[in-house]
Amino acid sequence: MAYIKISENERFESALRRFKRQCENEGLLKEIKKRQYYESPSMLRKKLKDDLKRRQRVNASRALRLQSKRSGK
Repeated sequence: MAYIKISENERFESALRRFKRQCENEGLLKEIKKRQYYESPSMLRKKLKDDLKRRQRVNASRALRLQSKRSGK
């Protein structure tokens, strides 16, 4: 939970900026967006599986690109 103390002579805008920064650092907005809609366990598994496939594809293409650069020199 984001919590800040405001001094008497602090402007509202600066306190609001500090609060927003703290919320971002704690990951509150990500968590709220993630929990906004219910996702069934099967859909979560499918999403994780798709993300894993995408990461593997990207890593494979990066490895090929690096390998071709090294062999080309």
